[in-house]
Amino acid sequence: MSDPYETTEAHLDRLLGRALNSFDLPDRLVERLATALAHSSSLCTTHHNPVAGVWRETRRHTYLLADGGSVSLWELSYRLEGDRAERHEVFAGKGEMCLAVARLFGEAAAEAAPGPPPLPGEEEHDGPGAFGALFTAKGPSVRYREYAVQESADHARRVLRRAENRDRPGEGVAALLRAAYAHHITQAFGARQFLPDGRGAGFNLYEHAFVLLDGSELSLWEVEHTATPDGRHMCEVYESEAAARGAMELRARVG
Repeated sequence: MSDPYETTEAHLDRLLGRALNSFDLPDRLVERLATALAHSSSLCTTHHNPVAGVWRETRRHTYLLADGGSVSLWELSYRLEGDRAERHEVFAGKGEMCLAVARLFGEAAAEAAPGPPPLPGEEEHDGPGAFGALFTAKGPSVRYREYAVQESADHARRVLRRAENRDRPGEGVAALLRAAYAHHITQAFGARQFLPDGRGAGFNLYEHAFVLLDGSELSLWEVEHTATPDGRHMCEVYESEAAARGAMELRARVG
């Protein structure tokens, strides 16, 4: 966390001092930054993969200059697998930072943390028995997540509010999610199924993954389906993927 009482000069010196590539910044940009009067920093994205030992965050540092203009520096902070300490790089533009992320994490991230399996889309299956294996099949043990820093606590509140199932997460989970500051949504499953009465119903499963202020992660599993008596759309929310998939299988069997 940055020191709210840190001067702009000290902040800039600390930022450039820890960056491994600060010498790559244009000389003219560094000269302009020397006239900075004020600054602000904001966290843009955060990514945690404890299993692979990978972590990274991106920040934007904006400086108000003496001539009335402003400039931004983009910082990438990360740990690669096996690293004992954080590394930092700084860039003059967001595009350059994105290229660095691709260079450092592109292939490695894809190999260490593959995304969810291909979705069956709108495939139709003959009956609950044939479809049950798909409902209960687990996704990958590690999912790739690029967290966005947004109004995540409010997003969690809205997800819980639209849940109609009686066994939805309770106040304890809701209280934890009030400390969420970033989140990522992944579709883990999607298909269309014929119910026992011959009606077709759609099923989708989403993981809403949140990062809390203490750095821990917590997920909500949302089931959207139309396996209701009148065919209307219904949302259910569960604390685990297994519970969510079990609920989908049950809805497909009883309609």
